Amino acid sequence: MTPTVRRAGAFALVGTLALAVPPIASNTSRALATVAAPGPFLLVAALALYVVDDGPVFELFARPGDRRDGRLYGLAGFALAAAALALLAVRFAMPLSVFVGTVLLLSWGNLGGHVVRTVRDEPVLATVGFVVAGFLAGSAGQYAAALLVDTAVHWPLVTFLAASGALLGALLRAVLFERDDPLVMISIGMLLWLFADLPLSVDTSGVAVALAVAVLLGALAYALETASLPGMITGVFLCLQTIVLGDVGWFLLLVTFFGVGGLSTKFRYEEKESRGIAEENDGARGSGNVLANSLVGLFAVLGWSASPTLTGLEPELFLFAFAGSISAAMSDTLSSEIGGVFDDPRLITTFERVEPGTDGAVTWQGEVAGLAGAVLIAAISLGVFEVVDARGAGVVVFGGVVGMTVDSLLGATVEGVFLENEGVNFFATLAAGVAAGLAAVVVVGSVAI
Repeated sequence: MTPTVRRAGAFALVGTLALAVPPIASNTSRALATVAAPGPFLLVAALALYVVDDGPVFELFARPGDRRDGRLYGLAGFALAAAALALLAVRFAMPLSVFVGTVLLLSWGNLGGHVVRTVRDEPVLATVGFVVAGFLAGSAGQYAAALLVDTAVHWPLVTFLAASGALLGALLRAVLFERDDPLVMISIGMLLWLFADLPLSVDTSGVAVALAVAVLLGALAYALETASLPGMITGVFLCLQTIVLGDVGWFLLLVTFFGVGGLSTKFRYEEKESRGIAEENDGARGSGNVLANSLVGLFAVLGWSASPTLTGLEPELFLFAFAGSISAAMSDTLSSEIGGVFDDPRLITTFERVEPGTDGAVTWQGEVAGLAGAVLIAAISLGVFEVVDARGAGVVVFGGVVGMTVDSLLGATVEGVFLENEGVNFFATLAAGVAAGLAAVVVVGSVAI
């Protein structure tokens, strides 16, 4: 057993202290629980910072930076994050099952990832190890918490939360906080708390199908090199949320964008590479690109799930915002990936001729391709959503054109100064979602604010 695996195993055992919190919360007064529930983790943090500075226990938990400073900062941060979530669980109504599931998911998921690395040191396999172990531990933690406080177990929700948390944890570790467990733990806990509070109606078969389809498509995108490893994780996470929180129709829009947009990056790739306008990593889109184009859609599907109960708005408003944002993402991707291989682009603000690849430059071929992308998303929306009629399809096309135009305008004015490409993509899809939602209120009679 390697030192890394031993350390991960020790952290997993510390994480298992989370099982002590549900009995404390359910069998003591709220005031006493507020002090006692975070106690085990606060004690661990105090020992890590002020007592254990050498010896076998120190060596078991120490990371390279800890040895330099003579303090177990990694263990202390992990314990303090768990203590903070425990406080949220007993004081601010975070479900105890979410708290326990989150801590066990991260700690045992880390162990699973490190164990896989000892067998074969490949990032994709280590990620699979983290996700699988995290999913199992997160599910078991939620089940154990329910037993400890004698509440019913809703397995479809348990598996959905565990899968969502495991994928989010893998994503955050891959792109942001590889060694920052406290931030990852807090992020997972807050997301799962949000999902647990939504008025969701999920069933076992639906979650199973959603997981299977999302993982299959993610693996296919990775194998075809249309997405990097972080991009694949992001896509799988978004597909899972879209299927479960929305339905198959929402998923079809998203996967159409992923598929057609990903393949469009391969269109005459060598020529785009010679012009200096090709996507990096041989056209494989990373998590930043995927999130920038899909984050507005994720917020829209969350709004749909929370409406009208929590938002007071009609759910259809969010459906049109979702379709409009995906339409814009498709339009912008096709206009840039296809239009970029043609000569004589013009700057959208002045119409002067500029070099290919100039931010904010457009070609008529790219505009036609972008319009075709918006029409494709509108046609699918017309076929899968009952509320989308011919007028609604026009609204979706309108959103796509608005987003594509805003993207070009931002590219010509602020890209490289105030925003990078991902920021431009996000604000373009946001503009498209808002425009489509407002247009739906005016044009489609069944949609109201």
